[in-house]
Amino acid sequence: MTEAAALPGRPRGGALSGQATARAHCVLAPNPSPMTLDGTNTWIVAEPDSDRAVVIDPGPLDESHLQAVIETAERAGKRIALTLLTHGHHDHAEGAARFAELTGSAVRALDPALRLGGEGLGAGDVITTGGLELRVVPTPGHTSDSLSFHLPADAAVLTGDTVLGRGTTMVAHPDGRLGDYLDSLRRLRSLTVDDGVSTVLPGHGPVLNDAQGAMEFYLAHRAHRLAQVETAVEAGHRTPAEVVASVYADVDRSLWPAAELSVRAQLDYLGEHGLIED
Repeated sequence: MTEAAALPGRPRGGALSGQATARAHCVLAPNPSPMTLDGTNTWIVAEPDSDRAVVIDPGPLDESHLQAVIETAERAGKRIALTLLTHGHHDHAEGAARFAELTGSAVRALDPALRLGGEGLGAGDVITTGGLELRVVPTPGHTSDSLSFHLPADAAVLTGDTVLGRGTTMVAHPDGRLGDYLDSLRRLRSLTVDDGVSTVLPGHGPVLNDAQGAMEFYLAHRAHRLAQVETAVEAGHRTPAEVVASVYADVDRSLWPAAELSVRAQLDYLGEHGLIED
């Protein structure tokens, strides 16, 4: 068994950019960092025999990247007819306005402030551009406006930052809420059980070939972290910074600010459920 095969979700090896499923092609943005991993995954999604494509998360405002996305679609004989956003963080959405100018496509998102010439997105919505079927799945928690997109024909789900291809994501307190995030993970797990979703196309990191395993790992990880935070508070660590230093001691310190946001969300959750005193 390879190391990759042993990891939750079975991350797919090889280059991150390129064709991931019959309908989804990844163009990796040149913005690697501890928070964005290898960079933002911009997804071009289209029916194989259609001349129209949907782009999910054009990424940062980087002209060369935006042009690369357009050129990748054009080489496949497709034009960008619609842009969708999983959420409003800059590494996913900053380039959306410029991308709309370059392609003439509308931008649809849950947050009205991010929409350009298009309708909003919500639970039950189905995107049918060029014969494609993308089902909108509300997955708040990382942020309040986070969405995922179910691609039934490929048994896949595009998760933005809700589930990553490597490691785990943060709950961006105060906008993100842990209770919402846990509900979203359960909703995604239901897709793997009830709808046959087997592949995760994440906003960062490699494709995951075991969607159910990834969701179960994320849920177990969150339960474990909650227990650690509760124990740290009982041991006298009262501030978020103190809890981070105790619970995340083995994590790269460059990630501690993000960890503190998650800890704040965890403390709120524990307080709301009467598991710790305010």
